[in-house]
Amino acid sequence: MPEPADLLVVNASELVTCAAGAEGPLRGDDLAAPGIIEGGAVATRGDRIVGVGTTAELTARFVATQTLDADGCVVLPGIVDPHTHLVFGRTREDEFELRCLGSTYEEIAAAGGGIRASSRRFQATSRDDILAQAQATRRRALLHGTTTIEVKSGYGLSTESELLALEIAGAIDDRGDVVRTFLGAHEVPDAWRDDREGYIRLVCEEMIPAVAARRLAQFCDVFCEQHVFTQDETRTIAAAAARHGLAMKVHADELAGTGGAELAVELGAVSADHLMQVSDAGIDALSGSDTIAVLLPGTSFFLGMRHFAPARRMIDAGCAVALATDCNPGSSMTENPQAVLTIACIGLGLRPIEAIAAMTRNAAFAIGVGDEVGRLEPGYRADLLITDCANHRLLPYHHGVNHMRTVIHHGDTVS
Repeated sequence: MPEPADLLVVNASELVTCAAGAEGPLRGDDLAAPGIIEGGAVATRGDRIVGVGTTAELTARFVATQTLDADGCVVLPGIVDPHTHLVFGRTREDEFELRCLGSTYEEIAAAGGGIRASSRRFQATSRDDILAQAQATRRRALLHGTTTIEVKSGYGLSTESELLALEIAGAIDDRGDVVRTFLGAHEVPDAWRDDREGYIRLVCEEMIPAVAARRLAQFCDVFCEQHVFTQDETRTIAAAAARHGLAMKVHADELAGTGGAELAVELGAVSADHLMQVSDAGIDALSGSDTIAVLLPGTSFFLGMRHFAPARRMIDAGCAVALATDCNPGSSMTENPQAVLTIACIGLGLRPIEAIAAMTRNAAFAIGVGDEVGRLEPGYRADLLITDCANHRLLPYHHGVNHMRTVIHHGDTVS
């Protein structure tokens, strides 16, 4: 007797399940073979997937309340974006113009722009306006296929404003799909430029305890970079985070090779992010660890850099590689993961299928939800995307448009 289902998606030209291989993130050659079912179908009940297979198999097994015909197009898991600075309040298009005229990111930051400029603007913006910005940005990300998203603080740079940013990140999380990260160590703000040790004490002794007591974040992140926070300062902040039950992430080796990848592994960080300047030693450390390399090629592109993270060397070495948008007002102003797939193929040298797997299954592990989302498999959350692409290569190839025909989130159709 047929089983009941709420939704049956049928006739996918390619059902990209990302469910193949051993448990955990996909590495090496497995990244290029995440699992594809031709003529595939998915059945859901409530917010869970209950069946995955061919259309013939699932139409014989299930009777569904609603059936959606994919019409010979690709169906894939909801995209997971594991690195964003989505709560920022105001944009920085003035700095974009300066970069167009030749100024570098570092020069703008040294002149008081960059993160410090966002901090001043954030603190001058009302809660309602910041919330409206965050809601609109999250909605655009969802309509472009991002069903699960990480959101960092980091533009408040005061206890009150950092807590506000995390509260707003929680306020846009109406379905349990926003993972929050505390990033008070994003920069030393203007008021503390002459007392960076004092600011680090504030982060460790006031901000982190307050974040933990109010359960506002799962992770703590540090921008470990030249002219920002040193390795020793990062260790100090990481120790405070560990005392209060926050797992670690690290902004590592973005603008210069500072040993950030090795430090992330030493700290047992869930992820090391950016890695444009990662060393061979850093790649070796990552390859032998559970720390996931989250690559942000949209940032290299948006900052006009000619250098991208050495993704192929990292994959060949056995690193677990994920992708993210780095959505933020200064260095990657996009909430569109499809654009990042294109840049990853061109700038990082990834195959289209590797980029898709890196931004679904592997990205989920980079924010601690790999057993919940990121693949099409029974028991996983019913987040899936019906595209308008006849094969998966078209998704990054035909760039600059939104290929999402239908976004299904928690089993519900949202577009």
